[in-house]
Amino acid sequence: MKYKNGETRITYTLDQDLCVTKFLSLVNAVWPGEYHEQFTKEAIQKTLNITAWDDKELVGCVRILTDGYFFGTITEILVRSEYRGQKIGRHLMELAFEHSPTSLFIGAQPGKEHFFEKLGYTKSIQSFQKKKQRK
Repeated sequence: MKYKNGETRITYTLDQDLCVTKFLSLVNAVWPGEYHEQFTKEAIQKTLNITAWDDKELVGCVRILTDGYFFGTITEILVRSEYRGQKIGRHLMELAFEHSPTSLFIGAQPGKEHFFEKLGYTKSIQSFQKKKQRK
């Protein structure tokens, strides 16, 4: 399924065969780090992935983890810094809500709450975390 953003040259795709190499390139552009390719591949196969493309370059992605009935969460929303301000994140989040079979929950990073509030999300449950070392 493809969508064209009228404001830019960006194409949006419901992408279940997301290339792990392109995804990791995007992740490292937003959150530089060491990521295991096989574990990343397994992770993106478990989520509904909506991607934003500028020709053949992956410039944005939102991932939805859902059980299909009770719960859905945005695992992350990523947009390359040079593409921010073009409403790509907004459009990805709108498509995520449209395609999610459930309501969506998001743990916003500090300072990013306003982005979600502008999209109509409301504060709900408090989130907590207990971190494990990534393999």
